[in-house]
Amino acid sequence: MFLRRVSPGSRRKPFFRHPAQVVTFAFAAAGAIGTVLLMLPTSRADEGGAPFVTALFTATSAVCVTGLTVVDTATYWTVPGQVVILALIQVGGFGIMTLASLIALLLSRRMGLRTRLTAAAETKSLGLGDVRRVLRGVFLITVVIESAIAVVLTLRFRAEYDDSWGTAAWHGLFHAVSAFNNAGFALFSDNLMGFLGDGFVLMPISVAIIIGGLGFPVLMELLRNRQPRSWSLHTRLTLLMTVVLLVGGTAFITLAEWGNPGTLGPFDPLGKLLGGWFHAVQPRTAGFNAWDYGAATDETLLGTIMLMFIGGGSAGTAGGLKVTTFIVLFFVIVAEVRGDDDVIAFDRRIEHRVIRQAVTVALLGVAAVIGGTMVLTELTDLPFRDVLFETTSAFATVGLSTGITPKIGDPGQFVLVALMFLGRLGPITLVSALALRERNRRYRYPEGAPLIG
Repeated sequence: MFLRRVSPGSRRKPFFRHPAQVVTFAFAAAGAIGTVLLMLPTSRADEGGAPFVTALFTATSAVCVTGLTVVDTATYWTVPGQVVILALIQVGGFGIMTLASLIALLLSRRMGLRTRLTAAAETKSLGLGDVRRVLRGVFLITVVIESAIAVVLTLRFRAEYDDSWGTAAWHGLFHAVSAFNNAGFALFSDNLMGFLGDGFVLMPISVAIIIGGLGFPVLMELLRNRQPRSWSLHTRLTLLMTVVLLVGGTAFITLAEWGNPGTLGPFDPLGKLLGGWFHAVQPRTAGFNAWDYGAATDETLLGTIMLMFIGGGSAGTAGGLKVTTFIVLFFVIVAEVRGDDDVIAFDRRIEHRVIRQAVTVALLGVAAVIGGTMVLTELTDLPFRDVLFETTSAFATVGLSTGITPKIGDPGQFVLVALMFLGRLGPITLVSALALRERNRRYRYPEGAPLIG
């Protein structure tokens, strides 16, 4: 009499119904674990553990590969604390579920459907059959690039700055991982301001940032296919926008700061070009700074805000709106101006589903930045330009700041934490993670044509 037949419809449904929910929960769990570890007395240089808000902000900034800080990473945290930050950066950049799927692959050599779906949600793999290859490629690319950059930086720190081999190796590894994952954390109190004229430090870091910001699908396609004519539309759009933004950003920032005594003014033309190039790379969501952004011109701050909001490539370590989203919207405008029914790019018709996604991501991004700016403006008495710069940097997971991050206070820091979390996961991923189920209507309503403009 204690047995009861369970009908198929009464079975308990899984807690996570969509892979995006798993990814969201995993990032939140990583941030929580990082917060606890950073609150331990062994992680802080002074006596006692770090306050909760400081630990939460730092852990979120690290796992979301942002780089905003409320304390000096070099002096506030011990080496164990810095190791925790480095681990969070690596886990956040590599992707929590990508890492978990890779471990499962290595241990069992088999991958279930749920694991493949989860990995596909993180890596943006085109098909379930590609996930295993994507995971191997992600791992190999990460190890090779980070190792190469770490060796170059280690040799430079050892030869030019008289660091011991241990210190040079630690600095080289930390900044290589931080650069490739577009994090922007540095082990120097002034970030990289002491290296503004050193191309042997700035260029390797820039290369790592660009490679990480292209996105893993683009990198893997470039490795296995060197014929530009056969590249996918995604790869073509990503590379085109990357070149345009780097060249245009370098020219604009260099000219805007050419005579500024607080930034590029004291340097020769070659040094100014190097500084302009480096700070055109950083808004691609890297977050290192070799000058004080508080001393930059308004033109540079505005241009940097635009570059930060656009961001880098999809399915990589970069954040922001993503270059493909931006250029798809550009082609939408071109098609509308021309009166074309279809949106065409490189002789390919862009699907309406992709266009809807681009519009949704862009509008949610604008709403997040504007909303965060309004809230921080009410909470603080800081200048509007600095607040807008800060909120854009948080949402785009960049990490650049005019120096106001420690001045925002605990309520403002919670706002930035929310923006960093939202910006790392992406509006579409976060919304779909909260959705209970997908709906497919089996009917269509009559068309309507409201007036526009």
